Amino acid sequence: MRVFSIFIAILLFSFPALAQDSESIENIIINKAQNSLSSDVSNAVHGIALHGDIKYPADFKHLDYVNPDAPKGGFLKMATSRGFDSLNPFIVKGSSAPGLGLFVYESLMEKSRDEPFSVYGLLAESVELGKDKSYVAFNIRKEAKWSDGVPVTANDVVWSFNALIEKGTPHYRAYYKDVKNVYADNEKRVVFEFKNNKNTELHMIIAQMPVLPKHFWEKKGRDFGDVITEAPLGSGPYKVNNIRIGQSIEYVRDENWWGKNLPVNKGRYNFDKIRYDVYREDNVALEAFFAGEYDVRFENVAKLWAKAYDVPPVKKGDIIRQAIPHKNPAGMQAFVYNTRRPVFSDINVRKALLYAFDFEWANKQFAFGTYIRNDSYFENSELASSGLPEGRELEILEKFKGRIPDEVFNTVYKPPVNDGTGNNRANLRKARKILKDAGYVMNEDGILENKNTGVKLEFEIVDNNQAFERWVMPFIQNLKKIGVKANFRVVDSAQYQNRMNNFDFDMTILTFPQSDSPGNEQRNYWSSEKANQIGSNNYTGIANKAVDELVEMVINAPNRKELIYRTRALDRVLLHYHLVIPQWHYNAWRIAWWKKLHHPKKLGDHDPGVEDTWWISKSPDGDN
Repeated sequence: MRVFSIFIAILLFSFPALAQDSESIENIIINKAQNSLSSDVSNAVHGIALHGDIKYPADFKHLDYVNPDAPKGGFLKMATSRGFDSLNPFIVKGSSAPGLGLFVYESLMEKSRDEPFSVYGLLAESVELGKDKSYVAFNIRKEAKWSDGVPVTANDVVWSFNALIEKGTPHYRAYYKDVKNVYADNEKRVVFEFKNNKNTELHMIIAQMPVLPKHFWEKKGRDFGDVITEAPLGSGPYKVNNIRIGQSIEYVRDENWWGKNLPVNKGRYNFDKIRYDVYREDNVALEAFFAGEYDVRFENVAKLWAKAYDVPPVKKGDIIRQAIPHKNPAGMQAFVYNTRRPVFSDINVRKALLYAFDFEWANKQFAFGTYIRNDSYFENSELASSGLPEGRELEILEKFKGRIPDEVFNTVYKPPVNDGTGNNRANLRKARKILKDAGYVMNEDGILENKNTGVKLEFEIVDNNQAFERWVMPFIQNLKKIGVKANFRVVDSAQYQNRMNNFDFDMTILTFPQSDSPGNEQRNYWSSEKANQIGSNNYTGIANKAVDELVEMVINAPNRKELIYRTRALDRVLLHYHLVIPQWHYNAWRIAWWKKLHHPKKLGDHDPGVEDTWWISKSPDGDN
């Protein structure tokens, strides 16, 4: 299963949201005497939660999912399938190297992995949220420094915000749309003013904004919008050591890292060196793992997990292999329609093709029946809709009656089910009937064509993972049986990313990742303004005002209970627009690792934390 992490996959353009959009970044640092919001010391706290209370008190010593006594040392070798040509992970251009966001850059606050959505001070020692939620202020630690020894300042935060908005990837624009103004109140205090107080998570996502060194980018006239291949400067636990563009990147632990004794960092970042090697073919990568060329493998292919690990290192116990349950919302992995294309602009076509994917047979053949079919954009969470809407969900949806599909109110969304035998004739007959009723007739080439518009039902499925071929080809054969012509094309990662950025595809396979607290990122997935914005995550091309309004309702949910109701309502509407053909999810991490590695007894609910919470020990037992 592929998960398009938000910090990699979401891309953005700039937007003129600042009050001084004609001024330089320097002018945004407003005179304190005229514009400052008074600091409310009594309101300054070490951590905040989106809804409810935080777990860790002000005097906490370490996070529960770390081993505070983990030894430091050793060399962690990792693998990636994604080639890279840039060390600037914040822009549309290029394909960035793995690890930069975790190892080199830090944010104002750190999100915990064992709470739905809570953050604790990192670069900022405390945060002040205005009583009317019209602003948030962060007080930066005096000891916070860049790896060259220069102190981190409020001016760095202001510069970072504006650089990300003006030249960063598109999700920053969507995330920070409701920020009215940002300024340095003094050298160590930065204030963000909001356009309104309805965006309940805005202060939380600002707290997670990457903070960049202004002096690094301004030195020698570096342009933040450009690809860079030199080692970047950050404030994090590691420095970039050796770089081989497109092949490998190595990080070395910074012994002088300013933040190594903070409670949020205790027991973390234990390896002296970490290297990522690029493997473009998965079968080569698997053999390299068994040969000890790298140390940890996340297995995304069920068939390999079941069959390929019967090898000497596993039999002897040199490689440990576990499926570890997690609490991650699964999001929606699916065949995704690009509704900008004429072939998929008709909802009847989208409904019909759903019947050609025989999940039950494919799951049995290729995944030994281990996968769970998706029927929600918020799978594996309490945010997923089910049954027919009632109560508060129905009350929300009734406001949109006549503007959303009628099926939302009277039809439970469920992908077609088959018996697993591979005999899919009944479902294919349903598909043919839908297409016939919609005006599609067979042309002389044996392809269905709309008798009114002339649109032919032929398209390309593009992906960058050859492993999906065994799932796709039976789907294509079923499509052929109903007069639909499709082909499958695998391209390299760089070409694939470029095509996704420009919406240059008919159909693809991807995941819309979700969190326990959906919010501003939903704009980037579904809002009308993102439908034609190059680099956004609105891959489906949906542009619907009712969906826009539901997205804003999710973002502005005043409490957890209302967030659940509003998210389920949005889920129902998206499902009944038939933007995707749902695939599957698996609610565990399949991880194999060489036994020199050890992990905490308790892992984070949402991330196993291999790179930052595991360690190498001479003890054969460790702390696993």
